[in-house]
Amino acid sequence: MRLLSIRDVSKSFGGLTALSHVSCEVKKGEIKALIGPNGAGKTTLLNIVSGIYQPDKGEVLFLSEKIFHLTPTRIARKGISRTFQHVELFGNMTVIENIMVGRHARTRSGFFSSGLKLPTVMKEEREIQEKSAKILEYINLSPRRDELAANLPIGEQRILEIGRALATEPQLVLLDEPAAGLNMKETRDLGEIIKKIRNHLKITVVLVEHDMDLVMRISDSITVLNFGEVIADGTPLEVQKNPEVIVAYLGDEEEMPRGYSAHT
Repeated sequence: MRLLSIRDVSKSFGGLTALSHVSCEVKKGEIKALIGPNGAGKTTLLNIVSGIYQPDKGEVLFLSEKIFHLTPTRIARKGISRTFQHVELFGNMTVIENIMVGRHARTRSGFFSSGLKLPTVMKEEREIQEKSAKILEYINLSPRRDELAANLPIGEQRILEIGRALATEPQLVLLDEPAAGLNMKETRDLGEIIKKIRNHLKITVVLVEHDMDLVMRISDSITVLNFGEVIADGTPLEVQKNPEVIVAYLGDEEEMPRGYSAHT
């Protein structure tokens, strides 16, 4: 079943073409990776899917509904959440409060209205705390729940940001370079959490990432962008063996990033 369809999408900024006639699909229940060199248009594509940008041409459909004209808030309410390249947490809030902020996006009362202490608001607040605590258990951050988010190491900050995205109960989560700045152990832990999101929570994942070891290990399918155009789409094995990907994305086989092999 197609969850997300991107059809003939183009986007330019001034005289610079960021995306040119990009088409790809994301199946429900898969982990889809978007890869390509810096400036290939990967983040621009995520920004279009999430409503930050509107395409100059083409359309985006989520569950067969056109969403490319909607605001980011309305798209989030449809069931799409995302993280960003740069961690955007509330550093002066605790770990669990950061999850609760995400959870409030799905409730009648806002985060700050909880201070009114009305019975209905307090009941909802207790439910939010319980569900937020469960998310922390799921992403292995329960021991950190009362610490300030700013005090977490970068690996745990990135995982917390994913947890906040999960708090909105999405059907699709967009992860923009979640492994950036992580060491090998943190990246392995991140990969396990992403697989749990798909396998146990049944949430579809679109992943923009440069760590090829992570991409090849957890992805079901990969779309490769270069200079704003799709140059390959297929399974990890198919992409690894694609000569155009090797030339355009990597330049030379000797320069391949960790985890990438054209002979696998």
